[in-house]
Amino acid sequence: MRRKEEREMENLWKTVTENVGFIVVIAITAAVLFAVAKLGEMWAGVTSSQQMRTKKNCHYRYDVSACIYSADLLIFPVPFAPPFYKLDFFRGASFNLLLCNGTGAGVASELLKNVLKVLFRGTTTAFVGDYANFVIGCSFIIPAAILYFKHKTKKTAIIGCVAGTIIIAIFGSLFNAFYLLPAFSKLYGMPLESILEMGHAIFSGFEEFNILTFVALCVAPLNLLKGALVSAIVMLIYKPISRILHQV
Repeated sequence: MRRKEEREMENLWKTVTENVGFIVVIAITAAVLFAVAKLGEMWAGVTSSQQMRTKKNCHYRYDVSACIYSADLLIFPVPFAPPFYKLDFFRGASFNLLLCNGTGAGVASELLKNVLKVLFRGTTTAFVGDYANFVIGCSFIIPAAILYFKHKTKKTAIIGCVAGTIIIAIFGSLFNAFYLLPAFSKLYGMPLESILEMGHAIFSGFEEFNILTFVALCVAPLNLLKGALVSAIVMLIYKPISRILHQV
């Protein structure tokens, strides 16, 4: 009996340390992304005075509200990936906020969205999916915004969105294959083979279905679709807000 209790305490302690370690990873990642966003703004020549003048002209409070609502409502499953992969339209609102308030605001809105999602809807992925959404979202908006802020033209906005879409597809796939899926398997307590079987059930025509096949068929198309949708939203909102952006 005592030995059983000791094993249970050991398992509990192991679970606690793993989750605390993951929270530390999230905090460090957020700090690094904010730093990268700031360095990107400096490289693009965005000054604090420019940001302040743009904020005065942008109705960013409404953008924040849109971000909050979309974090809870505009999330959909896709037929070519397991159910824990979702398509969300939040990044369009996030990019709008970013254009008006700087790259750091885009990173902050991505973080806020996932915090709100966890608070109001909980997590079904042991926080790994929420962490992935934050990091992969930033992998789109940071390079796209930096390229745009360098010259502030519709052409650079398009180039930024294309670059962001390519980066989110490549980085998102590699990040899933080498970190996120193994971390999800460990923290959620689901064997990696079971996750791969969920993808294999969708693409049953493939005899061999390893983790690289999984990310190529399930993850990469999802991230490409996300990038394309955000790019389309940016093109739709660019003209109405371009006059504000070019006042600085």
